[in-house]
Amino acid sequence: MAERRRVPVKKDKKPGVALPDFGAVIDRAQETLTAAECICPRLDRSDWHRVESDWSDITFLTGSVGASMGVPIGWRGVRARLHTQATQLGATVPEDAMLLLGEGKLRRPVMLEVEYAGPPRKEIARPGGVAYSCLESAPLGQMKRVVAETVADARQRYGRRPDTTWLWYLTCHVCSGDRDFETLIVTHFRTA
Repeated sequence: MAERRRVPVKKDKKPGVALPDFGAVIDRAQETLTAAECICPRLDRSDWHRVESDWSDITFLTGSVGASMGVPIGWRGVRARLHTQATQLGATVPEDAMLLLGEGKLRRPVMLEVEYAGPPRKEIARPGGVAYSCLESAPLGQMKRVVAETVADARQRYGRRPDTTWLWYLTCHVCSGDRDFETLIVTHFRTA
């Protein structure tokens, strides 16, 4: 018996080209890569959890990603696009560069940490100020609570609400379970 495949039907009701089975492709990728082999960033908790960082000399390449009800769509694609754009601008992407996701329901800002010494450009941001970060486990359904706790902690520490809040997802579909959905929550204050 032949294996069943999805085939798009054209308006004239004639079958078109068969679509690949993306679920099988993902399953094969998971079989070949284990959580221990995954290349997702691994942060030292003492360097990132409840730590203030000076952002006066940090540079980011900015972009955005579409979202549906706040959930980013095309997250992998935006990473690749920003890396390509950084190369085209003459910027260098450091090893384990931060890839920060901002807030938004239909469109979410994204910032990739880069080293850039060229002329000012609209897509290059130097936010300045300070960032207060917390390294947390944020399994599905827990993100809102974890972010709220981090914002409350930052608010108590600085006496005001952060100007922006960013997420750095540190795990992928391969290693999330083993690493308990490790996420860095970054609250940014333009001035200390």
